[in-house]
Amino acid sequence: MRWALPPAQRSTGLSEPASAASRSLFRRLPSPPGSLHPAWPSCRCCTMFRILRGLGLPEAACEGADSGDSRYESLFKKLDINEDGKVDIAELHAGMKSLGIPLGKEAEEKIFKAGDANKDGQLDFEEFMQYLKNHERKMKLAFKSLDKNNDGKIDASEILDSLQILGINISLQQAEKILQSIDADGTMSVDWNEWRDHFLFNPATDIQEIIRYWKHSTVLDIGDSLAIPDEFTEEEKKTGQWWRQLLAGGVAGAVSRTGTAPLDRLKVMMQVHGSKSNKMNIASGLKQMVKEGGIRSLWRGNGVNVVKIAPETAIKFWAYEQYKKIFANEDGRIGTIQRFVSGSLAGATAQTSIYPMEVLKTRLAVAKTGQYFVMFDCAKKILKREGFLAFYKGYIPNILGIIPYAGIDLAVYEALKTTWLDKYATDSANPGVLVLLGCGTISSTCGQLASYPLALVRTRMQAQAMVEGAPQLNMVGLFQRIVANEGLLGLYRGIAPNFMKVLPAVSISYVVYEKMKQNLGIA
Repeated sequence: MRWALPPAQRSTGLSEPASAASRSLFRRLPSPPGSLHPAWPSCRCCTMFRILRGLGLPEAACEGADSGDSRYESLFKKLDINEDGKVDIAELHAGMKSLGIPLGKEAEEKIFKAGDANKDGQLDFEEFMQYLKNHERKMKLAFKSLDKNNDGKIDASEILDSLQILGINISLQQAEKILQSIDADGTMSVDWNEWRDHFLFNPATDIQEIIRYWKHSTVLDIGDSLAIPDEFTEEEKKTGQWWRQLLAGGVAGAVSRTGTAPLDRLKVMMQVHGSKSNKMNIASGLKQMVKEGGIRSLWRGNGVNVVKIAPETAIKFWAYEQYKKIFANEDGRIGTIQRFVSGSLAGATAQTSIYPMEVLKTRLAVAKTGQYFVMFDCAKKILKREGFLAFYKGYIPNILGIIPYAGIDLAVYEALKTTWLDKYATDSANPGVLVLLGCGTISSTCGQLASYPLALVRTRMQAQAMVEGAPQLNMVGLFQRIVANEGLLGLYRGIAPNFMKVLPAVSISYVVYEKMKQNLGIA
């Protein structure tokens, strides 16, 4: 997970090591601007704190005594605008907004889902009070998990230590910024009242849910699958949110890859056929493909590219969980380096399992019209003419490419995150969607740039049996031949269309992912 001030595996106000979370930018992008999170601007936190103090909530709000009930009742009356003894979601929205505590649609819906016991679409006072009591108990557990010295207060060092245990590395200055966003009285420490008031209407139920900003996730699909996998909290695993998020990401990836397939096929054609003598550029390449096979030929090989998303994602997720268990210490915790190693090994495991599909995708992309009918016809002919090992041509450079891609992707994201936090996070640790998209796009692009020579050699090894007169070289021999005949720039042939597809791929995958989240009910 990589975090912002708490990271997310590449991916909250408390976050995960870059990668659900944390590599994902985006498994879960930040909640709407109105949502309450640990990294809210300090002034906003203070506003809410004063409002709740005015309603008499703090001192004994969770003690369960009559005085505590009366405090809940006072707040309930503020929200019950039509005074019918019940609060619907519209009243909750309007009431919280009038109190200066806008929640956002997702947070409101989650509160109703948890509190509406009789499922009538409204909260009566008993349901409202029971929800707040149950929620405060969970928040108390989260508070105690951070209060390492049991002095009833949380300071910056305790936030720092807790995030490090979760595999999130931030500076003390960044931890202080998190603290300031919750600290209503300016003491540079947070007591239980401040913590409770800050998260009173945040539907998060534990510290991992609270830590959602900057979670770098794999929702951004730019056509390559070498990134560290997403991570999921225990609640997400128990409630089935994990498979919904994987499904949403898979659909987003399929639509994104289909939308940018012409550029992807052009990249492969330039990698395989481009040379000093055959100066194929973007315009001539597209023209040549259309002339040879018509408009439909621009999507040749895309079917395999889409089909392999599901098995690759499933295997990578499963393998990542297994490797984390192997590298975890005695108390089950795992650090950033162990996460990176686990993610890289999971990627290698997934690639090994589905690599024959990578070969099929390349062969179909460079094939002439009528050479292969469908994917299975292509596989049958390769097996008959070249044997089973042909399905693993280019395997070694492909596996070697995982390390520079994932490592640089992670390092660049962390560098961009730290820079933003140090220079621009003056009031809030929430970077917003554009910053997250930008950081994820730049880091992924840098990862691609670093691993591109290996990707080019892999593609040529996959396709060299189809090129007439081409010698069947191994990885080292092919590297030497490319450098000798084309120079170092020859190792980056086809990178222009590869970069051209990044922005549309990221935009399409983000839009589709958000739509799928709504359809699947992902909070």
